[in-house]
Amino acid sequence: MATITSLVDTTTSTNQGKVGDTVNINGSALGTTISVNFGGTTVAPTSVSATLVTFVIPSTAPCSGQVQVSVNLSNGTKSNALPFFIVAAPSTTTASPTCLPVGGGSVTVLGTGFAAGGQVNVGALTPVTFAAGGSNTSVTVTAPAHTPTGCSDSQQITVTTPGGTGTAGTAFVTYQKAPTITGTTPTSGPTGTSVTINGSCFDNLISVTYTDSTGHTETDPTAASFGTFVLSTVPDGTLVPDNANPGSITVTTCGGSTTTPFTITT
Repeated sequence: MATITSLVDTTTSTNQGKVGDTVNINGSALGTTISVNFGGTTVAPTSVSATLVTFVIPSTAPCSGQVQVSVNLSNGTKSNALPFFIVAAPSTTTASPTCLPVGGGSVTVLGTGFAAGGQVNVGALTPVTFAAGGSNTSVTVTAPAHTPTGCSDSQQITVTTPGGTGTAGTAFVTYQKAPTITGTTPTSGPTGTSVTINGSCFDNLISVTYTDSTGHTETDPTAASFGTFVLSTVPDGTLVPDNANPGSITVTTCGGSTTTPFTITT
């Protein structure tokens, strides 16, 4: 009697895979196999021997889930059946956060089909592996470090599982270098003063904060970045004027923070 002992997808080396994969049916007395039963579909084998039958998962296979696999013999009998799992191709919709410093960091990718495990691909950087059995709709990994040629660049994110590679062109992350301040105009002033902060890599601005000589800080909600400079206003609030001792301005982007002296005057 023909007996199947195992099913092995040659791509995943497990009993799970996707449409188009080749599957090895291992067993005994398989030499007269004429067809393979794959769920509700009959498939022609690609090779037959006494201990091994191979076939390709057909396009008529279900999108996902378990199917039973057996073989039909030339004498009209059928082998035992073993389960095989069709893994759905993942989809990738968004990633959060959308900006990282050059050292990389935690990124959550949203989509579907992630429960089978696989890897998150960030551009051409080293893929990051994640384990099977987690959420089917989100996966959180630590994106690798990357230093852009300029101040920033955008890297596409996709997810690859045993079911294939997810949608391209829908999820991206920007890597941002830390900002640099070369000076401010003016270098001091009371609340309400317009300040131009000069430097580089001010894209993806998060905040501009002013610190007085006592260490108290206030954030300027009006600050706007223009790449090589930031337009800001010394905020009203509880900053303490001190004509003799400087405070500071801190510019923070997703790439990091930098600080320069600034005196809050009367």
